[in-house]
Amino acid sequence: MPLYRDYSDDQATILLWKYSEDEDLDPDILVEKENFEKIKDYHPTKLKELLLVRKILKSVLPDHKILYNERIPYLSPKDYEISVTHSFPFAALAISKNKVGIDIEPFNSKIKRIQHKFLLEEESNFIEKDKEIAYLTIIWSLKESLYKIHHSNYWSLKKHYEVKPFSLDFPFNIQCRVHDENVSDLYKARVEFFENYCFTIVD
Repeated sequence: MPLYRDYSDDQATILLWKYSEDEDLDPDILVEKENFEKIKDYHPTKLKELLLVRKILKSVLPDHKILYNERIPYLSPKDYEISVTHSFPFAALAISKNKVGIDIEPFNSKIKRIQHKFLLEEESNFIEKDKEIAYLTIIWSLKESLYKIHHSNYWSLKKHYEVKPFSLDFPFNIQCRVHDENVSDLYKARVEFFENYCFTIVD
């Protein structure tokens, strides 16, 4: 059983799994018939990520399915909210009665090349320069998690998603905001670290 970490709390069940060569990931058993057409041309790695998520679901709610509204996953029956993330060899699933967003990101210096696409000036002001890659990756990941809770095709990670100042020494209870001229919603987040990855949870 490839359970790697359990980040569950009193709000949500949040399980992180790691791919194992000897893990039984049979698409005929794990993939919902509604998704057969969707996955037929998947790259083998992407398919493994999807199957890992299904394996997590089967361990918690064996009679439920993950279906899609366009690209957005949802649980059937719709008695819980879910969020899905993966970065091979890892995959994670969050299940909650409330809206929840999770995201996995590897720490990589390439993040500096795209910071102009998502980083607010106010966010750049609290970044410790000797830890720039870590801060940028976490901010990006937090905004990806926020997007999974509060998404719109017309919104920008830079214009409409904001991460308040935080410290790498205590990356918990981080304040995040989604906003436009009509909306200003606050959320709390936390960051967990493993190997060369960060894992962000917003609920």
